[in-house]
Amino acid sequence: METFDYIIVGAGSAGCVLANRLTQDAEVNVLLLEAGGKDDYHWIHIPVGYLYCIGNPRTDWLYRTVAEKGLNGRSLGYPRGRVLGGSSSINGMIYMRGQREDYDDWARLTGDDGWRWDSVLPLFKRSEDHHRGPSEFHGAGGEWRVEAQRLQWDILERFIEAAEQAGIPRTDDFNRGDNFGVGYFEVNQRRGIRWNTSKAFLRRAADRPNLTIVTGAQVSALTFEGRRCTGVNYVGGGQAHSAAARHEVILAAGAVNTPQLLELSGIGQGERLQALGIQVRHALPGVGENLQDHLQLRSVVKVNGVRTLNTRAASWWGKLGIGLEYAFNQSGPMSMAPSQLGAFARSDASQARPNLEYHVQPLSLDKFGEPLHAFNAFTASVCNLRPTSRGSVHIDSADFRQAPVIAPNYLSTDEDRRVAADSLRLTRRIVASPALAPYRPEEWLPGPGFETDEALAEAAGNIGTTIFHPVGTCRMGRAEDPLAVVDQRLRVLGIDGLRVVDASVMPLITSGNTNSPTIMIAERASDMLREDRRQQLAA
Repeated sequence: METFDYIIVGAGSAGCVLANRLTQDAEVNVLLLEAGGKDDYHWIHIPVGYLYCIGNPRTDWLYRTVAEKGLNGRSLGYPRGRVLGGSSSINGMIYMRGQREDYDDWARLTGDDGWRWDSVLPLFKRSEDHHRGPSEFHGAGGEWRVEAQRLQWDILERFIEAAEQAGIPRTDDFNRGDNFGVGYFEVNQRRGIRWNTSKAFLRRAADRPNLTIVTGAQVSALTFEGRRCTGVNYVGGGQAHSAAARHEVILAAGAVNTPQLLELSGIGQGERLQALGIQVRHALPGVGENLQDHLQLRSVVKVNGVRTLNTRAASWWGKLGIGLEYAFNQSGPMSMAPSQLGAFARSDASQARPNLEYHVQPLSLDKFGEPLHAFNAFTASVCNLRPTSRGSVHIDSADFRQAPVIAPNYLSTDEDRRVAADSLRLTRRIVASPALAPYRPEEWLPGPGFETDEALAEAAGNIGTTIFHPVGTCRMGRAEDPLAVVDQRLRVLGIDGLRVVDASVMPLITSGNTNSPTIMIAERASDMLREDRRQQLAA
């Protein structure tokens, strides 16, 4: 058994940040364990390669949800990165922080002003390398590269004009704390190539003698001495291994795998664990609860007289031209993030701040992984940014190799069904704006036959799919919160030497894409860990 100061479980977005920051102290040694392999698969780095990474066991855990009542009995694929860089190696590359009020709510729920927007903004800026340079809201010179996209589509320009005509103002920056507006997403790329957290943070630290990185290492259980977590057991290369931690074990395995590992180790709902033959080490009823995710409703609109990717990529000559454009300039469709244009809006006038996010694409297909439609069309996906539905992630086997049961419980509240109906109506208003009229837009999905609230909620169940933002399954909160799993410093309640640093700690989902907020959480956690160590050494 080897001994380290810190053991980090998961080399995803948070784990890569932590490994970099902690090993900046030369006297600290760190073990970073990743169940997946190295990020040396070429499709990780070509932006359009997400098509070949999602659903691929080389890079994806291949999870699925249960059959969801709110989705009319459908089960969804639930991609999670299983590779160095985690989900930042397979995601949409969109740089998004959320809204000021998201973080102010975290501070209120945890009693810690360090989570307020004004407190976390410097953390976002610290790791940022923004293409426009430093400013009040952006940083430059950090590890996390943010660039403008390298593309141009007439249909997207017309959508911007249509959204403006529907009352959504144009913006060139969604990351100032109020993301109301319509404009192009900025992306985590460097000159048209995906910039994942493995490149950004881990590569800079990989040669440090105080960092040990082990890939193909799946943790099976945490180890304990009384109430203190002392290390981990893991399987790698077909053999069982153990490692000990002098200071802390840090779970950075994500909103699915972190609660799974806690339950496998006897931390969670007592009756649930006992029924699986797992000894209860510490009862924490909130483990695996509070799952929140953004459900996107994909409206497909046929258009005429304007070209979209559907027809540009229809022929071999078109595909060849696209390939050559990327090969020589790293631009064009192969450089595209899955969604290129965004908009943040209110589903109705009563909303105090934007509660909807649009992801707009100059293409359409029946569902992810299927061929593009033969006709010109664009897709306007809209999601409820702050759903009230809550789901769960729980194990149903004591075997660590078995996938947990993922039940998002989408559209399970009246409010979420109402917002779904209102958001589809807003999409129709945008499409009906004068800017798009020359292209004779025709709703293909969900179809014009859905009009009432009930019918539109049913339509949402037919077309809704995850946008890959699961959070909240080990939420932070005050000690008196019965479903809190970690405190405001991300320490597991009732257990010493164990911390959770990933998207699972979010008490409320952020109002936007969740990858960069997870990086910010890891930045703050690295400060906490270093502060705690200094205090221990001084004591």
